[in-house]
Amino acid sequence: MSELKQDQYWMQQAIELAKRGLYSTKPNPNVGCVIVKDNQVIGEGFHPKAGQPHAEVFALREAGEQAQGATAYVTLEPCAHYGRTPPCAEALVKAQVKKVVVACPDPNPLVAGKGVQILRNAGIEVEIGICEDLAAKLNQGFLKAMSTGMPYVRLKVASSLDGRTAMASGESKWITGYAARQDVQHWRAISGAVITGIDTVIADDCQLNVRSLHNIDIETVAQPKRVILDRRGRLPLTAKILENPETVMVMGPYRQELADLGVIQLEIQPLKTLLQALSKQYQIYDVLVEAGATLSTAFLQEGLVDEMISYVAPTLLGQSARAMFNADFEYMAQQLRFKLLDVIQLDQDIRLRLIPTQEKV
Repeated sequence: MSELKQDQYWMQQAIELAKRGLYSTKPNPNVGCVIVKDNQVIGEGFHPKAGQPHAEVFALREAGEQAQGATAYVTLEPCAHYGRTPPCAEALVKAQVKKVVVACPDPNPLVAGKGVQILRNAGIEVEIGICEDLAAKLNQGFLKAMSTGMPYVRLKVASSLDGRTAMASGESKWITGYAARQDVQHWRAISGAVITGIDTVIADDCQLNVRSLHNIDIETVAQPKRVILDRRGRLPLTAKILENPETVMVMGPYRQELADLGVIQLEIQPLKTLLQALSKQYQIYDVLVEAGATLSTAFLQEGLVDEMISYVAPTLLGQSARAMFNADFEYMAQQLRFKLLDVIQLDQDIRLRLIPTQEKV
């Protein structure tokens, strides 16, 4: 096996380890580390939760003195700063590893090449970019936020074959089946916040939290904040979403009764400014939008959506039912186009993942 193939193999093992922290590390990134010597794993670890040791620390503890002269495979550039834990780059130097293979550079200004420089200054060989695309998918929100100050925004919609999301009365339970609804739990669980509009909260009395994940203890999941856009202050104090008020944020006029419950209140601001505030002030790097046609359309037309997750059920709801979007276009040139990332079947429904594109017809 060539050296490149070996590096790819071990990095893929590190990526699989990183996935074990997928639902628990927010706002920290998902990171895995494998330490290899004489083609044998001598240490491995992943970052489980903010405040706990990083992946490299767990792997070095397991490797012990054998780490000297070994190769460490890390999915994200080792940190170079003192936070809740000491710098991992210095820990690797102290352990006297021979080589460090890094999948993704870390754009965090506190790291951004400094981790690699610490290693190289100590005479450690460093290689960057092995399986970078695979590793980057684990931390799309973190990487985007560190680079641009904006979170990664996913827009989730569920519709009938004729593009309808609810009956004219607002009744919408259920268009899609259990498998599709269970899939949504994953997207909520990897998100720092779920954004919705007040009309959705009033119509569905929804909670928008994570309630079940396959083979995952819900107690280990870092629940997303629920962000409600309520410009006229209509959120009822009896709403189910307020059963856990400490995880609720409301953008609207100040209400003392919400403050008394512990709800975080945000001033009314444009959507882009809201997203920037969520990223910079609250370290929310992945956002899921689950809303009605008006808010979903606004996010799309303002170019704020990175990815759309569309569930389509094999049913027709008719022309009086509510449309998925309410954009009003006159010309083909105005249409919003998407690139298909993937499509899968979930029992009788299908799920399409798409990214907006500037491509013209």
